[in-house]
Amino acid sequence: MVELMHYDEKEDMMKKNKHEKYSLLTAITMIVGTCIGSGIFFKSDNILIATNGSIMLGVILFVLAAIAIIFGSLSVGELAAKTNEPGGLVTYAQEFVNAKTACGFGWFLTFIYYPTIAVVVSWVIGVYVDILFHLQASLELQMIIGFIFLSICFVYNILLPKLGAIFQDVSTFIKMLPLLLLGILGILFGDPLAGLGDIGPTTLLSSSWIMALGPIAYSYDGWIVATSIAHEVKDAKKAMPKALTIAPLIVLAIYTLYFVGITSYLGVDRVMALGDAHVSVAASALLGNTFAKMIVVFVIISVMGTVNGLVTGYMRMPYSLALRKGMFPWEAQLKKVDEKLDIPVYSAIFAFLVCTIWMVIHYLCTRFNILPNSDVSEIAISMAYMLYIVLYYQVYQLYRRKEIKSFFKGVICPLLATLGSFIILSGGMQSQYFIYYLFICGLVYLISQVYYHFHQK
Repeated sequence: MVELMHYDEKEDMMKKNKHEKYSLLTAITMIVGTCIGSGIFFKSDNILIATNGSIMLGVILFVLAAIAIIFGSLSVGELAAKTNEPGGLVTYAQEFVNAKTACGFGWFLTFIYYPTIAVVVSWVIGVYVDILFHLQASLELQMIIGFIFLSICFVYNILLPKLGAIFQDVSTFIKMLPLLLLGILGILFGDPLAGLGDIGPTTLLSSSWIMALGPIAYSYDGWIVATSIAHEVKDAKKAMPKALTIAPLIVLAIYTLYFVGITSYLGVDRVMALGDAHVSVAASALLGNTFAKMIVVFVIISVMGTVNGLVTGYMRMPYSLALRKGMFPWEAQLKKVDEKLDIPVYSAIFAFLVCTIWMVIHYLCTRFNILPNSDVSEIAISMAYMLYIVLYYQVYQLYRRKEIKSFFKGVICPLLATLGSFIILSGGMQSQYFIYYLFICGLVYLISQVYYHFHQK
């Protein structure tokens, strides 16, 4: 029988949980690995359609979105450098804003952000397996394949957490190979200069390009996940700011290379016409059918790495809320840490159950086309940047209190991060379902505040 250690004092719990399992490399690969998933492979056509086929405008938008991520990372890194407590965003909200806001952040991350993205990306694994083996699989089979991997991912991250870290490192390097290979070969055998001066007055005056921010935000999303393991990273106060700075720059470089390369080789019109199939077509043309299949295998591993990163972060979220009195139901059980595994097992099980519910919801939405040209993950992606802006403001407040000395870190970084977030939010607002996403997230936040109010008495 598994022995569980239970501490009433948060300080004692933190001492027990001080085992530093993860390196700086794992923190970097977790960010890169979570960001680089299915988005960049299958969103290039969406970006081109939104920009009226302008490669240059697409590159500019990638850079603009990266500003939100890079300077957002630098800003959050300042908060990360000032605490070793578990919880990531929840901890930052509690220490630098207030407990009620932290509770709202935690409920959003627990019930919407992590599970919606995790189940959609898991389903994508099933889609890619279908493509690889030409199964012509039903939606149901794709969902089952995705759910099986999601379940396996939870199991080995609970029983063998170091294996999860190793898989994250390896899968991140593997997933970069097809992007780098297709990007470089596309530039070598294509015409990269042809589309880099294609911005005209008509393109700029059109508001349609704002829609490209949606798929671009999806491609970048997940960079914040690494903060959930900050307290388990070696020398976290120095390592996390480094990881949050280096990783987004790597993602930007790889995304730009791939986007320019694939469009240079196939041509804008063909990428838009082929849609999601442009990846396999380009791979077959450049590398042959055999290597094209290997590219699909790499893509599958890429997406698996994204799921692994999400699960690694998510399974600790209920635990981090349970450590804080009156923020979450069943706190006595959820804050227990397995003595042998040094993992909050009940927290991980709870996270898995929430994922299972969202998997059913995602299936129903897809089966009955409830969200045409969209999915449940957009609920989280549209709203997350609102939360980040709150934290960026706290960085500025630290500068005002002279706790941050650097004008660049205390003013310029949070300002640019905020501007970048508003740019991404403007893209999300173009969705016809934005008001519904806002309602769902607002409802969860409201419930969290009601729960917190009644359990603080």
